[in-house]
Amino acid sequence: MSRCEKVFGPGRQIPLDRNAKARVAAYAKAWDRRHRQPGQRGGALGRAALDVLGALLWAFHNARSGCCFPSYERIAERAGCARSTVAEAIKVLELAGVLTWQNRIARIRERCADLFGRDGWRWRVIRTSNAYSFRDPQPQLAGIPCKSDQRTGTQNQEIPGYLRPVLRQRTEAQLTADIDRNAFASRDRQLMALKAAMA
Repeated sequence: MSRCEKVFGPGRQIPLDRNAKARVAAYAKAWDRRHRQPGQRGGALGRAALDVLGALLWAFHNARSGCCFPSYERIAERAGCARSTVAEAIKVLELAGVLTWQNRIARIRERCADLFGRDGWRWRVIRTSNAYSFRDPQPQLAGIPCKSDQRTGTQNQEIPGYLRPVLRQRTEAQLTADIDRNAFASRDRQLMALKAAMA
C-alpha cells in the first residue's frame, strides 16, 4: 500500500445521504461474497470489517458535512472488536475500494527549555486521527435528491379557523364509519373460521 497523505484540518469530506450509505454497505457485502475463496468460512472481508464499516457509516459519518474522523478506540468500541482488528479491517476495506483515509495532523505550541535552560516555545506537529471518506458506487446519483428528501403534504399546514369545526365533525363521522367497518370485518372473519371448521 502507498503512503497516506497528511492533511491539516478535517480532511476530505464527501457528504452521503442514507441511500448512498446503503449503496456503500451493499457494495461491500457484494464484494465480500464475490471474492470469497472456495472452502473459506466467511467472506473475503470478514464480519469484523463489515462491522467496522457499519460503525463508520452509520455512527460516525456526518451525512450533511461529510466529516468522519473517529479514533481507532471509538470505532472498536462501537463495532465490538479490538483496536488491532479495526486497523486490519480498514486496510482490507481500502483494498476493496470501499473507503479511503487521510492522516489528520495538527500544529501545537508547547513550552520547552532551550540549550541554555531558558524557557521558550516551539511548534510541533502531531497526528490526531484519520479522516475517512467513502466511495459511492453510483456517484451520478449523488446530486439527485431521493424521494425521502422531498417533503410530502402541503407546505402551509395552517387550517383556517372557520374550517376547523367542519373538519372535526368529518373526523368523528370517519371514526364511526371505521368502527362499523371493523365490526363487519371481524364478523366476516368469524364466519369464515366457522365455515372452515365445519368443512
